Amino acid sequence: MSPKEAPRVRRSGRGRVADWFTPARTLVVALVVLAIVFMVENTEQVRIRLIIPLVTMPLYLALLLMFLVGALCGGLFFRRRSG
Repeated sequence: MSPKEAPRVRRSGRGRVADWFTPARTLVVALVVLAIVFMVENTEQVRIRLIIPLVTMPLYLALLLMFLVGALCGGLFFRRRSG
């Protein structure tokens, strides 16, 4: 009998909802909740100088943009080259 034809057996007496709450998913949910709390708490406007212009934006948006720029730079720096 191939693995595709084998009957599915539950790992334990847990149901579908309990299978969804893995440690990694629980950590992601906790980080999302913390990110939402951070955004709600840091909505005040800050002034940021971008070489020449002076930009006013919420603090959480400025930090989010810097995170995205850093992730993009890290992704470009550590990407695997084909060939």
